[in-house]
Amino acid sequence: EKIIDILDIGSEPVFDDRIVKIETHTYYPYANTLLGHSNEIRIPIQHQDLYTLPCQSFLYVEGKLTTNRAIEGSNVVLGNNCVAFMFDEIRYELDGVEIDRNKNVGMTSTLKNYTLLTLDRGVTLGNAGWDTYIDNVNGNFNFCVPLSMLLGFCEDYKRVVINARHELILIRSRNDNNSLLGDPALEPKIELFKIQYAFIFFLRALGAEILRPKVQIPKFTCKKRCRHS
Repeated sequence: EKIIDILDIGSEPVFDDRIVKIETHTYYPYANTLLGHSNEIRIPIQHQDLYTLPCQSFLYVEGKLTTNRAIEGSNVVLGNNCVAFMFDEIRYELDGVEIDRNKNVGMTSTLKNYTLLTLDRGVTLGNAGWDTYIDNVNGNFNFCVPLSMLLGFCEDYKRVVINARHELILIRSRNDNNSLLGDPALEPKIELFKIQYAFIFFLRALGAEILRPKVQIPKFTCKKRCRHS
């Protein structure tokens, strides 16, 4: 800001209460959608009268890692960026028009985030499956992955989207080998129980306008300093 703006204490304060609430809603795939390998998973957001913020949305994935065999001294864990490797492709549509697509989701998002992520940001993504995950109890896991990790649209566009129908399309990978680290002789298997899309939107006050306070700060006038004779 300019110095003159900082010193302008006599200007009227402006209160903008057009946005009355920020909420997070969770959306699910269509009924009877299968979450197995190579299946297409569509998650629609039908409400078109919302002020949505895709850049802060995230994908919630819940499942379980099991093994069919037991070998002493061997184990298997979820690897780095495991959630992204569970999908071969991810697409984003607005009003039926595709605006972003990412193929080979695991590889592209890993390379991008290794290049762009700061150390602090990387630490905060522990619950997004960014690091190797070894703390799961009985194989159960759940992750919240910011969509900005997977799609350039959600990373670059920081503004709200108004009056549009959103749809997130995911295609499961043919296998989960790239999501795992360990001995393949254990015959590991990943089973997904739940996939949800958490979306942030704003509630706007009806007929809201920028309101000015009734009590105003009085304006100050500056007098010129007198010269000493």
